[in-house]
Amino acid sequence: MDRGTPALISWLGLASVLLIALASTLVVVFTDTDAEDNGGWAGVAWMSLLRTLDAGTMGGDTGGPVFLGLMLAVTIGGIFIVSALIGVLTTGLNQKIQELRKGRSQLMERGHTIVLGWSDQIFTVVEELVEANQSLRRSCVAILADRDKVLMEDAIRARIPNPGSTRVICRSGNPLVRADLELVSPDTAKSIMVLPPVGDDRDVDVIKVLLLLNSRQWSRTRPHVVAAVHDSENLAAARLAAGEAALVIDAEDIAVRLIAQAHRQTGLSTVFDELLSFVGNEFYFREESDLVGSTYGRVLNAYELGVPVGLRRNDGEVLVNPPMDTVIAPGDQMLVVAEDDLLIRLADARPAIVESAITSAPAQPPGLDRTLLIGENSRTAKLVTLLDSFVEPGSVLDIATRRRPEAALQGAVANLTVGYKQCEPTRRSSLEGLELGGYQHIVVLSDESIAPGPADDRTLVTLLHLRDIEEGLGDPYSIVTEMNDDSNREVAQVTKADDFIVSTKVISLLLTQLTENRHLYAVFTDLFDPEGSEIYLKPASGYVVPGAEANFATVIEAARQRGETAIGYRLARYGEEAPTYGIFLNPPRTAPLTFGPKDAVVVFAEE
Repeated sequence: MDRGTPALISWLGLASVLLIALASTLVVVFTDTDAEDNGGWAGVAWMSLLRTLDAGTMGGDTGGPVFLGLMLAVTIGGIFIVSALIGVLTTGLNQKIQELRKGRSQLMERGHTIVLGWSDQIFTVVEELVEANQSLRRSCVAILADRDKVLMEDAIRARIPNPGSTRVICRSGNPLVRADLELVSPDTAKSIMVLPPVGDDRDVDVIKVLLLLNSRQWSRTRPHVVAAVHDSENLAAARLAAGEAALVIDAEDIAVRLIAQAHRQTGLSTVFDELLSFVGNEFYFREESDLVGSTYGRVLNAYELGVPVGLRRNDGEVLVNPPMDTVIAPGDQMLVVAEDDLLIRLADARPAIVESAITSAPAQPPGLDRTLLIGENSRTAKLVTLLDSFVEPGSVLDIATRRRPEAALQGAVANLTVGYKQCEPTRRSSLEGLELGGYQHIVVLSDESIAPGPADDRTLVTLLHLRDIEEGLGDPYSIVTEMNDDSNREVAQVTKADDFIVSTKVISLLLTQLTENRHLYAVFTDLFDPEGSEIYLKPASGYVVPGAEANFATVIEAARQRGETAIGYRLARYGEEAPTYGIFLNPPRTAPLTFGPKDAVVVFAEE
């Protein structure tokens, strides 16, 4: 009985066979006509089987006392045996259902995406994977985490009620245990994402999972593995643990770079959110044999749908916004910004360009920046160093915090003059004492000394004070804010802050993009690196005469003449309307377009 349901069923089945065989033999031995009248031993055995299954069958029996007595014994024995068998089957079935609900059965899938771990990022990841797989007839996302299967599925169903053609399957298990890892069938997976868990040791857990995956014996080609660490000092160890076939990104470094780039460009975070998300426009690689032999600058207006922004050479080298005279060779792939790869289409004819609308005014040289950094966290020192690489010599950065940040103030800088002002960010009088009217840009960092929720609440209070002070001063500065929870962004939008940087969401979007296409890693590395081409929102007056009627094809041509690649624009009159906040990427080429004095063009450029 300790061997479980299968053993019990086997013993009860054997007991039934022995009972039927014994009764049939006794009928043949001790009766003559009754055995012959019922078909001999085989016929009696069949009758005995029916009586064990249904006691009412005996009601129609006729024969001698011995025959009827043996049939009665078979029926009574059958009642006990069959009743026990039904009870065992019911119990075993219930146990199996409970095991399935616990998520301990092995997944039988091929070509699925595995997510290891659980945190608030899981909802963004699953939502993006569902969006990415919309064009597929069938897809699967398998989640392995040390949580209850039913609770995980209920949470995902509540946040993502309509997954479309994507099946989301959860399994309960510890990703650090090899036996639990096998529950999601890693051998047949397409890709594996290691999601950082919640807690102080999240990087350690990520590294251990990467070690487990790297040391595993793969029966097929190893699936693509992507992961992220939150402390830059753990990046080298994580990459060593993951091996050369995996991609490990530095979440802290990317968040800092995004803040550094966005603090001078209103709307940049919205551009990155769209490019990193599968909702709207994203990056695609596409080989175009019809463009072989043409130069990169020549093909910028060759698409009816989609905007080219770079090349991927046949040897794997990725060039974002290459020189305009770069020749497209056989085997090269175009890097295109489009809503979907199925919507990318070459134009039958080149669109009309309004040459008279292209401005001839030279680009204005960058001026000196005066930036105020409110708050402090583990990224402050790195942010100061990175801001120094973006600004002109002689620019000023003041840090306003409760305590003097020695590491940030003592860092080596070449272009910035770094100062310190004592401030209580949530107090109005303290903020007014900073003389905010003298700054062009304000960056508000999240407080890491308290929980993420209360930290966002304090940030919201600081934003309300800053915007109220700004209205009295006449709109002298822009505000970039770091937040922990993307759901607070909609609440904080009433403060009219120019950009919100939600690092956890950015990392989730980036991991999802790399899970679907690992070759995009070189693209994102270039975009976040100040040495390569970055995304800029530059005044539209530098490309098209303000008030002149043109089209986006004209904007692309104007950017080409400056060695830049235009991918969209920002209309200031829609700057406070969600979800795009005035950002329009990959717009129609020939639709009429007129820019105002505060509008901007979104371009890929080196500076």
